[in-house]
Amino acid sequence: MSRTTPGAAPPRPETRPGAGSAGSGFWVVGAVLVLLMLSSSVPSALYVLYQQRWGLSSGMVTVVFALYAVTVLLGLLLFGSLSDTLGRRPVLGAGLVLAVVSMGLFAAARGLGLLLAARAVQGLAVGVATGAMGAALLELSPRSRPALGAQVNSAGPTVGIGLGGIGAGLLVQYAPAPTVLSYLLLGAAFLVALAGVVRMRESAPLAPGDARRTGGAGVRQSGVRRIGVRRIGVPAAVRGRFAVLVLTIVAVWSVGGFYLSLGPHLALSLLHSSNYLLGGATVALLAGAATAAQLLLGSTEALRTAVLGLCGLLAGLALVLLALGLRSAPVFLAGTAVLGSGWGAAFLGAFRALSALAEPAHRGGLTAAVYVFAYLAMSVPAVLAGLLTNIHGLQRTSVGFMAAVAAVCALALLVTLRLAARIRAEGSTA
Repeated sequence: MSRTTPGAAPPRPETRPGAGSAGSGFWVVGAVLVLLMLSSSVPSALYVLYQQRWGLSSGMVTVVFALYAVTVLLGLLLFGSLSDTLGRRPVLGAGLVLAVVSMGLFAAARGLGLLLAARAVQGLAVGVATGAMGAALLELSPRSRPALGAQVNSAGPTVGIGLGGIGAGLLVQYAPAPTVLSYLLLGAAFLVALAGVVRMRESAPLAPGDARRTGGAGVRQSGVRRIGVRRIGVPAAVRGRFAVLVLTIVAVWSVGGFYLSLGPHLALSLLHSSNYLLGGATVALLAGAATAAQLLLGSTEALRTAVLGLCGLLAGLALVLLALGLRSAPVFLAGTAVLGSGWGAAFLGAFRALSALAEPAHRGGLTAAVYVFAYLAMSVPAVLAGLLTNIHGLQRTSVGFMAAVAAVCALALLVTLRLAARIRAEGSTA
């Protein structure tokens, strides 16, 4: 395997003819990524409403949230690298069909049972599609902007989470039947996205010497297909760098999991408000600041971006801890904005460095491996925080959680700086 400098654009595969252009396919996949992340954050803005209507505890809310993350992990582990065999289009299509089913279950939910079922199917949809989305964006990125694929991969989740938080907050506060209307609108959007995926070009490369051919729409029509569960993994040659870089992913998504599960409730508590829009706006503030940082640092070297992001995460966590100590809403909102900017920069830098480590034939699997760690970091700490909230209260639990994440960020910053120094030393002696 060839070694690629972290942050460099990954090598482009030999692509095949298809129904649509690479440019249109790139934006279709980008829209799918944003839409899936948007739909995943909509329930976060509705959790307070579900708690009031159905008498759910904070611990049960985080269980609902964690079920989503667990089923995402299940989808990643079972099907994360399947698009390396079948192609990106059919795997993306399957994920979107599952997403439509999940929206129907959410709209029909009148209690905890269907809510859990909807969240599980939604998580499976995201898990199935994630590896294919990440790989397709890298393969279809415009030749004039080869780094755009990694940038959209990292910015897509934050854009989607932000739009989902503010959009759901608006619907909950001002629209009729928000627990139905939100999901019906999303279901319709997923059907439109599915039509776009059907028409897009297949981008997954064929292995050298593979005799399979593609038809007019990029569908593999001949040869033997090895369909089945493929274990995802990290190539041995890059595991050392992967272990260093993925620690930043863990730090970033621990923060994201906390805000998506308990952030709106904490914001409403500090703001002394019952306005659901404010809860959703807190998630949107975090994600909006993340997106702004990613746009600002899009051309900055990957490891430098990750280091800047980790510094921002530490500064934001310090401000949030100060806000909790003072019980100050303005300081909390300022800390959320700083935290979001660090989140976006750290994720962008780490993902760009990680995406450069895999050859095209293993790109879907490596992308899935990254998200396995992301969703573990997103779910396990959030569940623990929810359970501890029932015992120690939201305030004390939030303080302990933020302090623990700050320690992870500090460790990630240390090992990333050491990696950057080692790469510079290797370059100077080459």
